[in-house]
Amino acid sequence: MIKMKIDPVSLTADLIRCPSVTPEEGGAIDLLEQLLEKNGFSCTRIVRGQVNNLFAKWGNGKNGRVFGFNGHTDVVPVGDLSSWTVDPFGAEIKEGYLYGRGATDMKSGVAAFVASAIDFVNHTPPDGSIVITVTGDEEGDAVDGTVAILDWMKQNGEKIDHCLVGEPTSPSKMGEMMKIGRRGSITAKIIAKGIQGHSAYPDRANNPIIAMIKLLDMLASHQLDVGTEHFDPSTLAVTTVDTGNKASNVIPASTKAAVNIRFNDSHSGQSLISWLEDEMEKVSVECGINFETDFKITGESFITPPGELSDLILKAVKKELGVTPKLSTTGGTSDARFIKNVCPVTEFGLVGKTMHAVDEKVEIKQINQLKEIYTRILEAYFAEV
Repeated sequence: MIKMKIDPVSLTADLIRCPSVTPEEGGAIDLLEQLLEKNGFSCTRIVRGQVNNLFAKWGNGKNGRVFGFNGHTDVVPVGDLSSWTVDPFGAEIKEGYLYGRGATDMKSGVAAFVASAIDFVNHTPPDGSIVITVTGDEEGDAVDGTVAILDWMKQNGEKIDHCLVGEPTSPSKMGEMMKIGRRGSITAKIIAKGIQGHSAYPDRANNPIIAMIKLLDMLASHQLDVGTEHFDPSTLAVTTVDTGNKASNVIPASTKAAVNIRFNDSHSGQSLISWLEDEMEKVSVECGINFETDFKITGESFITPPGELSDLILKAVKKELGVTPKLSTTGGTSDARFIKNVCPVTEFGLVGKTMHAVDEKVEIKQINQLKEIYTRILEAYFAEV
């Protein structure tokens, strides 16, 4: 009996109807688990904290390589519901677009690779294995998501030889970009502590705002680097300054600020912490102000050098769309930062222009194109076994 092919557009719509705002599962993992099991995948639900994750595998991997797909079904909050012109979880179709929270980021990507993998094993079963990992914790702290899946895989002797993350990667045109690496990210929350006093007698106080301004100016005006072979220059952004002083005649005792650094492979998170601490020490000595800090490294920079995986993606995109994707490391972080510790990883998905936006939408044509590209990648990958 020939099995019907999976429609990635219908699957995307079904996933959008699942209100899976981080960390809520919302029925999305359930839906995928049932569909994959029905089509011969062995599924394991991995639950850590409040997060549901899924590991699904077809084949035993003994006679060939293991190709992996990774994605997430959790979505960011809707925000101001009154600003939406459609139901955020209604999966409404209008003028060739499918609307809803997660339409772009990234339920369409998950639907495309799940549909592609199912059809591939049903109609042209490979001499190897396909692993699908889907998390419900990518948009949040990401500590109980893909990390939990990888921990489980290590404990149970499971592997992936190459992995494709289906995040939206193209800025405006389908197929124009893939991600072969990502910048690292570190956030520094800083408190400057001085001496409170009356604004008429500044000599009797020690104003922490002055010290904080000096520090932030030093940090923001410093050139971290000029970029590297595969990365743009690192960036530092001041993201908040907050004193909370409602009295205009009081010099406050403290003030807070935060900076976020997106860094390339010429730095590590720890090297930047050391630099920040050195800069704060200079200002502290100059102004007699004490600084307290809280550093959070959410990912180190990484690069998957151009090679087999990026070549497979490039050739598949070119055949399907007639476009040659650029190899990029731009943008924020993704779960590829965890997967790079176990195998080569590259990201390729559709256009991300409306992700996290009001009236988030995806062009239906792109979902079908993405499924076909993923299928071409699978065909080429297992043809080499």
